[in-house]
Amino acid sequence: MKLKLVKGANEEILRTRCAEVLDFDSDLEKLVESMKKIMVKSRGVGIAAPQVDINARIFIFTKNVDREDVGNQIVEAINPVVLSASTDTILGEEGCLSLPGVYGNVRRPLECMVSYFNAKGEKITENLRGFDARVFLHELDHLNGVLFIDKLEDQIAM
Repeated sequence: MKLKLVKGANEEILRTRCAEVLDFDSDLEKLVESMKKIMVKSRGVGIAAPQVDINARIFIFTKNVDREDVGNQIVEAINPVVLSASTDTILGEEGCLSLPGVYGNVRRPLECMVSYFNAKGEKITENLRGFDARVFLHELDHLNGVLFIDKLEDQIAM
């Protein structure tokens, strides 16, 4: 499956609330693998289905990027939800594969309890903290048609 990255803040697919995934089948597994490849090739830490022109509640994200004690783990999140989020927040720099060269500071919860399915249809519930929480929430925004530039506290570069 050959995927192409959608770029530009005004692209309709990037501003669309994506549809729930209903079928956990081999096509879904192929899509997930293709999304992982394009994310790695693009040197991203996350990528959402609308960024490859697919209307589905799926994203890929890399966990443990900011930890040296464990290895990076690339995870697929299908039909993800936030169960709870801390009131403690942190301001951090974000960028986006769909908005090359644009960076800015976004305030996000420091921690969140999340739930999602993997490509096999297994439900995962976990607590994410720090950078992992930031990446998860950034990618979840994509599934709701929201870009990080909509939440900027200050712009770093354009």
